[in-house]
Amino acid sequence: MLTQILKPYLRNTRHAAVVSALGFVGISLMIGDGVITPAISILSAVEGIVLIPGYEHTAKYTLLALASVIAFVLFYVQKKGIAKVATAFGPIMVAWFLVLGCSGIYFIAHMPSVLAAVNPSYAVTFILHNPLAAFIILADVILCATGGEALYADMGHLGRSPILKGWLFVFVTLSVSYFGQGAFLMTHAAEAGSPLFEMIKEITPALYAAFVVLAILATIIASQAMISGIFSVLYQAMTTKIFPHFKVEYTSYELSSQIYVNSVNWFLFGCVILMLFVFEESAKLASAYGLAVTGAMSITALLMCMIYFKQKNYFKLSFAFICLVASATFFASCILKIPHGGYWSIIIASVPLAIVIIYTQGQKRLYASFIPTPKEEFLSEYRHRYPRQAKIEGTALFFSRHLTQVPAYIPKTMFQNGIMYERNIIVKVKVSDEPRGIKSELVNIEEGLELLTIWQGYMEILNMESILQKNEIYERTIFYGQEEIVTKHPIWMIFAMIKSLSPTFVSFYNFPHKKLIGVVRRAEF
Repeated sequence: MLTQILKPYLRNTRHAAVVSALGFVGISLMIGDGVITPAISILSAVEGIVLIPGYEHTAKYTLLALASVIAFVLFYVQKKGIAKVATAFGPIMVAWFLVLGCSGIYFIAHMPSVLAAVNPSYAVTFILHNPLAAFIILADVILCATGGEALYADMGHLGRSPILKGWLFVFVTLSVSYFGQGAFLMTHAAEAGSPLFEMIKEITPALYAAFVVLAILATIIASQAMISGIFSVLYQAMTTKIFPHFKVEYTSYELSSQIYVNSVNWFLFGCVILMLFVFEESAKLASAYGLAVTGAMSITALLMCMIYFKQKNYFKLSFAFICLVASATFFASCILKIPHGGYWSIIIASVPLAIVIIYTQGQKRLYASFIPTPKEEFLSEYRHRYPRQAKIEGTALFFSRHLTQVPAYIPKTMFQNGIMYERNIIVKVKVSDEPRGIKSELVNIEEGLELLTIWQGYMEILNMESILQKNEIYERTIFYGQEEIVTKHPIWMIFAMIKSLSPTFVSFYNFPHKKLIGVVRRAEF
């Protein structure tokens, strides 16, 4: 999203390439974070079971099996959609944060002196006297801030206002909870293995089991927000042509933003299960957690700085720069986690990053291998052939990425194969720099030839059929270019496999398959 906002300000192609690369890495790190976040959240909640009387000696692999079942259910229901149960999310999360806040208030009341920690002089003094230890500790301190990305993951779906209002409530309750946990640690240091669960057990032992259930539900909802956020970001990457067109399913008639990407969903699930059984305990997962999220936060802050600098909004730039310094410092500290399991974040993030790089470079090479026809040359040939050539009754659709160059499959279909319809419409989908808004314009170019231009916000879910009907277009046949890639190079073989597994452009927009005709073109890499 930030790269789309920034690109209109960039005139230098090298700068645009750097920004695109940052966007690629940011998307990849978010996916890496989207794997570890559900793993550590679900496992830490399930581990609360061992404090229930009678379940103290629950085997570690029993907890892992339960966490795996919960993760499976979470990813399985993605295809069903969450619109029907989403109304229950709000009350559950309100109850969760209220419990956190109330438990914090209870222990703060027993040791109000803990509130003195709000004075930054203690932190400054510690940093000055123990700079190396302070830097290392930052890798664990960041765990207090992570999770916020789950709250913001659905901002594109819910809008800015609900997120801001929700964050005020969340910030207060979390702050009170952390102060309460600090007070608990100061008085129960010897027995504090899992402070939050032990706090609740001490306050209301009879309701502790209910709290464990509430914790599991809260982690499922937080993980759901993260998964939805990844689907949303990847959809933007698909529409902006930096990621392959995976099959997208729409899970809600009321909320067009509720989408499901099957291949991505089960890739995430497999990685979550892998993380559960590699680390086995949430404490060990915590030692690896933070690298991906702080990396994504640093890239986000850097892009924000670049946007505000280009906009000459120096007031906001100053705040963005502070965020950049803070995020980069945390990220530098989290680099120390790489030998302790943090490398898994890099391994997981490298998969989508490799896909993005291979796909974007392969697409450039693919389109370079097909020489398009200049617009004027195509129109000249069309004017000559249309009055003289036999025409098929009805309307045919063709798709083109550019307005000045006509893809080779269109003149091949019309002129070489002699397939000409009474009404021929070339459709151009252009992703705008704005997040929202869809508009279209149909103009007549020549007799029997029209151009439909669609401007799509990069966060919009496009319903192509409704746009066509709005413009009174009832197509009989839809032509599209289909590439056959021949190569012996291992990298381009991967690209060919990605292309073969990815839905075509027209399939991505859910056109009826019975209307589709692919015009095959052969490319040798």
